[in-house]
Amino acid sequence: MKRMTRVAIVRGSKPQDVAVEALELAGAIDSIPGDRPVLIKPNYINDRHPSTGITTDARVIEGVIAYLRQHGVADIVVGEGCGHSDTFRAFKVAGVDALEERWGVRLVDLNRDEFVEIRPTGSLALRRVRIARTALESTIISAPKLKLHGGAGVTLGLKNMMGVMTPKGSMHDGHLSQNIADLASIVKPRVTVVDGIIAGEGHETSGNPVRMDLVIAGTDPVAVDAVGAAVMGVQPEKVRHLRHAEELGLGTLDLNRIEVVGEPIEGVMRKFRRSPIR
Repeated sequence: MKRMTRVAIVRGSKPQDVAVEALELAGAIDSIPGDRPVLIKPNYINDRHPSTGITTDARVIEGVIAYLRQHGVADIVVGEGCGHSDTFRAFKVAGVDALEERWGVRLVDLNRDEFVEIRPTGSLALRRVRIARTALESTIISAPKLKLHGGAGVTLGLKNMMGVMTPKGSMHDGHLSQNIADLASIVKPRVTVVDGIIAGEGHETSGNPVRMDLVIAGTDPVAVDAVGAAVMGVQPEKVRHLRHAEELGLGTLDLNRIEVVGEPIEGVMRKFRRSPIR
């Protein structure tokens, strides 16, 4: 019998400790090889503060770094390609710049990275895409915000990968859901750590914060996103890019095949309100 995939939900008042505990419960280190740098990819669509429910909390990123260092991982990069602001300004507003000195990690603006053109085979819609070399050459930990999205339904670990490619607008070509799944098949996160400390309802940049005090983590990127969707009151099977990702073999969205450890979904779930169509 196939072993169920594990996703951890941890609730607490200290984001760094909550992130470490979630990663431990998920057994994340078993999915991180020791021969490649680790890229922590947060979500900085803009330079708004994490308290708005839009961007990744630096304290969660620090928890990921602390966990990696506890397990002997030395080469750690925090990298993002901000969509609507300067990436380093977004790092500064969120407090990520302080992590560079405190932990000796590297900060990288993926928008300024060298890009490599990839022509995927067996894709659903994406025929070619330019991806930052840092992402291609690293083990990826996706560290998104727990929030809704006006077009994709939810924006979690898989959609967060849009920050590693250019031009980002090309993903919105009428095949957004398929493109998200195709991109994730090229740069599949080995670990996903969802920042649900202050989540975001409405849509991805609405700035409607919801205090949840949660971190969700696991090594199956589809399963983590499915659990994250369910926590926000969204049925995973109704999120098209999750269905496509499962179709491509990237993981499972069936909650009956996911072992949730820590807090149960029903114990933390809140029905997030959607914004009217913009």
